[in-house]
Amino acid sequence: MNENYDVVVVGGAAAGLSGAVALARSRRSVLVVDAGEPRNAPAGHVHNYLARESTPPGELLAAGREEVIGYGGEIVAGAVTAAVALDGGGFAVTLADGRTTRARRLLVATGLVDELPDVPGVAERWGRDVLHCPYCHGWEARDQAIGVLATNPMAVHQALMWRQLSDDVVVFRHTAAFDEEQLAQLTARGIRVVDGEVAALRVEDDALTGVVLRSGEVVAREVVVVAPRFTARADVLVSLGLEPVELEVDGHVIGSSVPADANGATSVPGVWVAGNVTDMKSQVVVSAAAGLTAGAVINGDLVAEDVRRAREPFAHEMERQVAALVGGSTKHGV
Repeated sequence: MNENYDVVVVGGAAAGLSGAVALARSRRSVLVVDAGEPRNAPAGHVHNYLARESTPPGELLAAGREEVIGYGGEIVAGAVTAAVALDGGGFAVTLADGRTTRARRLLVATGLVDELPDVPGVAERWGRDVLHCPYCHGWEARDQAIGVLATNPMAVHQALMWRQLSDDVVVFRHTAAFDEEQLAQLTARGIRVVDGEVAALRVEDDALTGVVLRSGEVVAREVVVVAPRFTARADVLVSLGLEPVELEVDGHVIGSSVPADANGATSVPGVWVAGNVTDMKSQVVVSAAAGLTAGAVINGDLVAEDVRRAREPFAHEMERQVAALVGGSTKHGV
């Protein structure tokens, strides 16, 4: 790590790496700080990523890191605990291990956390045969016995989506309530509703085989669909005064995200966001595209600042900055 960068990217998954590549290719000094906790780590493969279909998530990120480094960017392992806006512009960035650096701009791509229903077996099978997104995993689960664990108003929508992929879909009412219209929709598509709360998932030989109700009844299933709460990883943004906002569906909070414009710019000047931290529905390819967009806009913003600085008189503060850049660790005036 150096003392100063044009941009520090917080988060080294698809959004952060894509933004870093765009910036590095524009010959910006870029540091990516990666905590090594990608959201899709439990999944076996990435889907709907053109020309990268079925690539394991780890392989995709490894290739992205090589590209960033190949264009002169830097990557360090670690977590950013705080960022502080500095007088005169830029930010001081602090890592969990005490290291610090400065950046003219920040791109935060820290993603989100999937908060799973508190049912034994769900967390252990997450990303394998406990799923949530038909676009991410639907093809792989086609024609299997699918059960939808109803915990919020999205359950009916999920069931109807997964019904496109299998004729054998049931909804476990669990803790949700359905109105007559919702029940009519499920009936119209041949989706059975199972009453009673779910107690656990049954796993045999490292494979999901059924759903256990509190009554003791076991309903054979090969796949269980859940609706996590999507919570933005926003600690570093909160340190800058950017609070996540909650998203509700039918009065039920399904997650949180940090507001930004279409290019990822937040309400704090100099801070951009990309990926799931600001858009909980983005798949990997969409997050990568958002990172590219933010990176390009950040570079344009820096270009404008470079022009402004070039036109300013050689003031004392600018002399100090130039001396620091030229002299490195040598004291100004020595």
